[in-house]
Amino acid sequence: MSRRSGILEFAVLGLLRESPMHGYELRKRLNTSLGVFRAFSYGSLYPCLKTLVANGWLIEESGTASTEAMTPLSGRRAKIVYRLTAEGKEHFEELLSQTGPDAYEDEHFAARFAFFGQTSRDVRMRVLEGRRSRLEERLEKMRASLARTRERLDDYTLELQRHGMESVEREVRWLNELIESERAGRDQRSGPASSAQQNSTSGESDVLPRRRGDNPPPDTSDDTAK
Repeated sequence: MSRRSGILEFAVLGLLRESPMHGYELRKRLNTSLGVFRAFSYGSLYPCLKTLVANGWLIEESGTASTEAMTPLSGRRAKIVYRLTAEGKEHFEELLSQTGPDAYEDEHFAARFAFFGQTSRDVRMRVLEGRRSRLEERLEKMRASLARTRERLDDYTLELQRHGMESVEREVRWLNELIESERAGRDQRSGPASSAQQNSTSGESDVLPRRRGDNPPPDTSDDTAK
């Protein structure tokens, strides 16, 4: 399995965990909700769906997806709706629990982050810290390279390298805020055990981290820096 097809399969399973969808809905969600997939086409999506069905992680049904009411058109074949199986849900949860380098590399991190709402807090922390560590290593190399070559670069090339460094620095600051928020959320939930705490530990009722200076939210919970 290629790295990009693996990301697509992960995202499809994650979206179908929310609700069954047909192919058009899936592609629309991949494009609008997960910007990293804007370059994917139906030519990539449908082979991916067929593979997931063959693996037993999805089933195909004829009918209307629950997320979008559609009026049947006479003479037209019913759309195929894809539904996650119990095996597919188990496989997706296994993928969610992974915290190795693939979870925070450039091509994977955006997709993993998009499903943080379904990810346990401990896993979120390990992925965020892994991403930060990787970018800090990259930033150190970029600075060392710039120091060695500064005198040989023209103004425009130099400015381009500075722009790249600033992009990485911004993401590191963003990650620092997220990690701080995750830690603050964990501290707030420390103390006597409660049913709400038990749910948050499993990741089932986690809320998205709040940035410093933001107003308290209601009861709801890119990189491609190179």
